Amino acid sequence: MSMETESRTARHELIALLREIDQRWSGPEWNLHSAQDVVGSHRALMHILEAGLVGYFEQNASNPDFRRIVTPSRKLTGDNSDAIYFDAPVSPDHSYVIHGTLEGAAYFSLTIEVGAEDGHMASNTAGVINDNDLEIDSNGHFTLYLGGEPRTTNWLALAPGSSRVTTRHYFEDTSAAAMNPDLEPRMRIECLSATAAPPPPDDASVAAGIRRVCNAVRSRTLGMPPMANSEPPPFLSLTPNTFPVPIPPGDFGLAAFDAHYSMAPFFIDSDQALVITGRWPECRFGNVCLWNRFQQTLDYTRRSVSLNRAQTKLEKDGSFRIVIAHEDPGLPNWLDTEGNPFGLVFWRFFLAQGEVSAPQASVVKLAELGKGQASGD
Repeated sequence: MSMETESRTARHELIALLREIDQRWSGPEWNLHSAQDVVGSHRALMHILEAGLVGYFEQNASNPDFRRIVTPSRKLTGDNSDAIYFDAPVSPDHSYVIHGTLEGAAYFSLTIEVGAEDGHMASNTAGVINDNDLEIDSNGHFTLYLGGEPRTTNWLALAPGSSRVTTRHYFEDTSAAAMNPDLEPRMRIECLSATAAPPPPDDASVAAGIRRVCNAVRSRTLGMPPMANSEPPPFLSLTPNTFPVPIPPGDFGLAAFDAHYSMAPFFIDSDQALVITGRWPECRFGNVCLWNRFQQTLDYTRRSVSLNRAQTKLEKDGSFRIVIAHEDPGLPNWLDTEGNPFGLVFWRFFLAQGEVSAPQASVVKLAELGKGQASGD
């Protein structure tokens, strides 16, 4: 007979959760009706489970460290090929110092997440600072304080409910920054108010870690209702191939205060293409990414599934013309769907100045996209 421990009970809870997710989230209740849909959900679940184990199993707000949220092989919650994200647990009961580097990022920000204790998905943000507001030395190094006594610069308060800190480094390079190890920023967080070493792992702490993983997995699967069954944020259109006007997200959880977002599904047949026209606004950073229905970027290591301003070939008048299609039309600015008839298109613009117009899209026959319609021709 196996010995009963709290950690074994927690492990059984994780197993039961995975079974429930398979029965419900990977099925018709979440509008999954094909074998391909189910396989996609299982792949997404493995990425979410990995993220839960990496980010929540052994982390403590009194002894935190920064860890990458997503990588080219761990995708969830709307990752981005041009960005490197870190996060760490924090608590308003403590104060912290962060040492970091920009590594040449076009934009950097740090947000304080609320409601993310014990692995839960953040409910909203309670503070933000970007590189405009930071004192940064000539080498791109900075020191930032969280909580404790107010400081005149490089400081953020930790309001009640503050439970996680997220950092964003965005790059506008001609290749995907998220897979370039030479661009990995150096980030370190230290708790200033916890003086004692954490106790060694025991039954209670291991059980608590497993339950944090359960919370992380549940909140990113069963805790997220199907897109069509919930009230979307105002930057999200549920109408395929039609983008809303980009707007700041407010204090939406895991969002950046100083961004403009616009998002809509794409839906095209195998013989069709979605042609998108518009202009990049004046901003610090701008890009567009293709996601699958589980908010994972498509494969940017081998395919063209995103474009930033440095990668976009413009028309003579400064506008862009982007083509989403299942195969290469022989034109600039092609975004590869990987053969998926359905997916999501997400636009990000950081520190935008002036009006940010909605990109315009139209579905055309792929055969009508003649070679020679390239930019500038």
